[in-house]
Amino acid sequence: MFVNSMSTRVRYAETDQMGVVYYGNYPQYFEIGRVEALRSLGLTYKEMENRGIMLPVLKLEVKYLAPATYDDLIEIRTEIREMPNTRITFHHEIRNEEGKLLTIGLVQLVFVDIKSRKPLMAPDYFLDLIAPQITASK
Repeated sequence: MFVNSMSTRVRYAETDQMGVVYYGNYPQYFEIGRVEALRSLGLTYKEMENRGIMLPVLKLEVKYLAPATYDDLIEIRTEIREMPNTRITFHHEIRNEEGKLLTIGLVQLVFVDIKSRKPLMAPDYFLDLIAPQITASK
């Protein structure tokens, strides 16, 4: 299992009139987690796009357990639990500074050829980066 964690602070613009993070902003937090997780492996979305691959979202699940509020420092934990094939699934947890679990999510993306817009297998260069992380946890 590959795990990456990073922190960010809840900005005023991400909250509603009650100072609570607007529910629609959590998928953006998940995206921040995914981007930084891939970056920690030495890969960026831009690099993948330059190599002819895009990763559109196929499925999004969110479970809201407790609210994050304005100025909270939140931790976004991102996991890849299994080797990707044509799809890659990211599991997310968001916790506050006290470690309280606020939100859990799952985002599944599909590897797609930019030109044909058809699904394809995860590229070898990606599998080479993630394989040691997944197999090390077994």
